[in-house]
Amino acid sequence: MKVLVIGGGGREHALVWKLKQSARVDEIFCAPGNAGIKSLAQCVDIAAGDTKALLEFAVKERIDLTVVGPEEPLTKGIVDLFTRHGLRIFGPDQQGAILEGSKVFTKDFLEKYGIASAEYKTFAKRGAAKKFIRAIGVPCVIKADGLAAGKGVIIATTLEEAEQAVDLIMKEKAFGAAGNQVVVEEFLQGEEASFLAFTDGTTVLPLPSSQDHKAIFDGDQGPNTGGMGAYSPAPVMTDALTARVMEEVMLPTVRGMAAEGRPYKGVLYAGLMIDGDRIKVLEFNCRFGDPECQPLLMRLQSDLVEIFEACIDGTLDQVRLKIDPRPTVCVVLASEGYPGKYTTGKAIDGLSAAAEVEGVEVFHAGTAIKGQQVVTNGGRVLGVTAVGGTIAEAIDRAYAATKEITWAGCYYRRDIGHRALSRLSEARRPLVGIVMGSDSDLPVMRAAADFLQSVGIEFEMSITSAHRTPEQACAYAKTARERGLKLIIAGAGMAAHLAGVLAAHTTLPVIGVPLDASSLNGLDALLSTVQMPPGIPVATMGIGKAGAKNAAVLAVRILALGDMRLQEQLELHAQKMADEVTAKNKALNG
Repeated sequence: MKVLVIGGGGREHALVWKLKQSARVDEIFCAPGNAGIKSLAQCVDIAAGDTKALLEFAVKERIDLTVVGPEEPLTKGIVDLFTRHGLRIFGPDQQGAILEGSKVFTKDFLEKYGIASAEYKTFAKRGAAKKFIRAIGVPCVIKADGLAAGKGVIIATTLEEAEQAVDLIMKEKAFGAAGNQVVVEEFLQGEEASFLAFTDGTTVLPLPSSQDHKAIFDGDQGPNTGGMGAYSPAPVMTDALTARVMEEVMLPTVRGMAAEGRPYKGVLYAGLMIDGDRIKVLEFNCRFGDPECQPLLMRLQSDLVEIFEACIDGTLDQVRLKIDPRPTVCVVLASEGYPGKYTTGKAIDGLSAAAEVEGVEVFHAGTAIKGQQVVTNGGRVLGVTAVGGTIAEAIDRAYAATKEITWAGCYYRRDIGHRALSRLSEARRPLVGIVMGSDSDLPVMRAAADFLQSVGIEFEMSITSAHRTPEQACAYAKTARERGLKLIIAGAGMAAHLAGVLAAHTTLPVIGVPLDASSLNGLDALLSTVQMPPGIPVATMGIGKAGAKNAAVLAVRILALGDMRLQEQLELHAQKMADEVTAKNKALNG
């Protein structure tokens, strides 16, 4: 099979690298390509936006499959052009690519189909846009309607900045015809995430979550760029949120586009803002993100050709993605001055040393060959991408390789992945508090701890008495939520008021475990725990170790309501119990 990849950036290098791994691919061409791609494919001196020349080349070379990297040729209708000439090409047609080609269309589409996004208005006149901005106040977001290489979105924190942004886009035409209209949006709080999925117009097959870093400077400061780094997965995208994005964003979008007579095939990229349990769409892209593509394709283990052909043929329902569970990170190295003015032609050193770092691939973005030397040829120059056993290891590997690379004016952010590290640090906080009235209760309550540990749930254990240390018990309950706990398991014997006291001082669920600590064999504790006044509920388990384990199982079931991983753990636990019964029956019957 002959494959043509259109584009010459880091995304296209990653696509060529992945396609090269397919047993079905014999030869790869890339137009125009770059210095890094040249080692894997035959580079062709045709601009990505020159659709006529690309068609002539594909016909002449009898290309079997064309893969479009950047948005420009897609919005120009290259898929329509190739299809009319009987050529197979991956990507949305011109009617589908309008999701990225026009922000005005996309905002109206989202509103029509009830897909959550920021409040907005569109304007063709500068004066009207400025009047609206003064009415809604700042911060706000001003977007050029058309394509602007990822730079046509300006977040204004003052009225002066907002009005300057309108002038920049509409008067000075910084982004050309893309600025004939602007969208003015409310500013959304939260954390951004990238959600990419393959689709054949009906089936939607999601890739793992990812997150990029748009701002040029550390700490997410400074003007937006095309992207200074990315990583996958994004811890902000929990299993529960992923399921919701599919049901609330991706599927409604694909169905809505079909209903509009614009069936969408290819990669659909949703830029999302996550704020707690609220999900809003920031933008759509009609192609792989750059640099998200690099870490995502490092994790993808499936044959890319088979996926692309299934999207073209409408058979994506027969495909199952194979994903490397290890996280990946991409650090972008840029030219000094980017995203503003910068110079090119700077000699790059250290590429071989960087490539020798374990788990690292160096994807070229803006590079060229001058004589025998690789030189800079763009704003974003390289994407050093690494895989690791943990996100921290992947970050360390990426930066270890990055430090090997030098050129005059090389710049990169030092904090790629910082949000992932922060969230994972928070994730290690205890979710369940196990409280007991005495250290003598520890052997019994250990049954709860053991089960939580077996399914990977962090917990804390504490000794506090409802009678001997009532203030401590009350303080524990009152501060439990702010410390990150989701529920409390309380074990006590005899009068056993501990669970009730805790429940009276928190709105978190409390599970009570009666313990055998008297001549009544725990019945006193059972009655004390279960007989709670109206409005102070305690979920009461059985007496002793069995009750302690069941308390943990119930806790996991509650947490699993929003966590598919825990649901799978519970299913495995149920199967293990069934297998144990089967084994006992076999032993009993010889």
